[in-house]
Amino acid sequence: MREFDYVVIGGGSAGCVLAGRLSEDPTVRVCLLEAGGSDASVLIHCPAGLAAMARSGAFNWGLHTTPQAGLGGRRGYQPRGKVLGGSSSVNAMIYARGHASDYDHWAAAGNAGWGWNDVLPYFLRAEHNERGASAWHGADGPLNVADLQSPQRASRAFVEAGVQAGHPRNDDFNGAQLEGVGLYQVTHRAGERFSVAKAYLTPHLGRTNLQVVTGAQATRILFAGRRATGVEYRRGGQTQQVRATREVLLSAGALLSPQLLMLSGVGPGAQLQSHGIGVVHDLPGVGAHLHDHPDVVQVMDAPRLTDLFGLSLPGALNVLRGVREWRAHRSGMLTTNFAEAGGFIKSRPEEPLPDLQLHFVVGKLLDHGRRATWGHGYSCHVCLLQPRSRGRVTLASADPAAAPLVDPAFFSDPDDMQRMVRGVRRMREILAQPALASLGARELPHSSRAQSDAQIEQFIRDWADTIYHPVGTCRMGCGPLDVVDAQLRVHGLQALRVVDASIMPRIVSGNTNAPTVMIAERAVDLLRQAA
Repeated sequence: MREFDYVVIGGGSAGCVLAGRLSEDPTVRVCLLEAGGSDASVLIHCPAGLAAMARSGAFNWGLHTTPQAGLGGRRGYQPRGKVLGGSSSVNAMIYARGHASDYDHWAAAGNAGWGWNDVLPYFLRAEHNERGASAWHGADGPLNVADLQSPQRASRAFVEAGVQAGHPRNDDFNGAQLEGVGLYQVTHRAGERFSVAKAYLTPHLGRTNLQVVTGAQATRILFAGRRATGVEYRRGGQTQQVRATREVLLSAGALLSPQLLMLSGVGPGAQLQSHGIGVVHDLPGVGAHLHDHPDVVQVMDAPRLTDLFGLSLPGALNVLRGVREWRAHRSGMLTTNFAEAGGFIKSRPEEPLPDLQLHFVVGKLLDHGRRATWGHGYSCHVCLLQPRSRGRVTLASADPAAAPLVDPAFFSDPDDMQRMVRGVRRMREILAQPALASLGARELPHSSRAQSDAQIEQFIRDWADTIYHPVGTCRMGCGPLDVVDAQLRVHGLQALRVVDASIMPRIVSGNTNAPTVMIAERAVDLLRQAA
């Protein structure tokens, strides 16, 4: 049994920050366990490789939900990164923090130190924004944030269409205001994806006090009484253990962190006993409060736009030229993140804050990019930023190799569907404006038939799914159904913290990767103070 000061479970966004930052002190020994492999693949480093990864399970847990009543009984798809960098190695690279009020809500719920003024310094500490430092942005952090290198003309047309529809132009969604339409900033540098692993971990693999073990799936956290003492994991068909003399840090993500807690005997006691798992600590909130941004995509067929990604002879030739250009110069169409433009808008004027987010995609996106369709076109996502529906992650069995049961309970609260119906209408208003209409695109039949509210609702139930932002399953707070305190320590246990998106008391109004990095940066300070 090997011994370290800290053992980090999960080499995703939060885990990479923890391992990289904690090992900056040469006297601190850190072990990082990652179930996936290295991030060396060109599909990760080439931004447009995202399209190929959508069809591959090589870097993805490939989870699914339970049948969703709100989706007409369909099982949703839940891709999560299984590789160093986690989902930051397979996502669309959008850098978004949400609204300041999101974090003030966290603090108001009893989590001191998590208000906007508290967390902004950690966003700044993490960020190296190529636009330079300002009151809103950092320029000295590890995580590179940049403008898109070669945005498509259709993406610029979307922004113009949004302005024509009456929405403000917003050149910085992480600046003074969230509302508006514009091009996203992304986590890339010099034409390559800049994952959290690239930012915090892989440059430091030579540190003698840092051990990174890939292909290591944690099977349970070890306890001596109520104190976490280490981690058991499977690697190469063998069971091994590693000891933590200070703390075990769980960063497996919003779907797998609660699963590992329950496999380790921490969670709803009756459920654990039903699977033959001995109860270390009866903590009923583990796995509860799962929520996510429900999302639906409108797809537009645009035969004239052969410069967009698509299946055709011109499209294939464009991609071949793009491959040569990217290999030679790290430039061209393969530097895209696909979701190049978007916006934060209100479903109706009286809303106090934007309650919808748009992602404009430079290709025809069906079934998360897993279903191919002939020709060229573009797509637009609309997602609900503050859903009221809440679900749960539970165990399928006591077998660590079995996927957990993921039930986000999409649209179980009627307000979510009402907002999404309005959201589809607001999205269509933008797509119908002259800047886009002049491109000659036509809506695909599966959505164009939906015109009344009832028809739009049915379209949403038939086609909606996640936009990959699950949170809340190890919720931070001081109530009986909360899992960690404001220091991220698991209630009722010692030497165990959860550090990832699962601790969010309520989802942020935007993409969750940047907030997850912030959470881990703050956790590093909490750990150093405790030590």
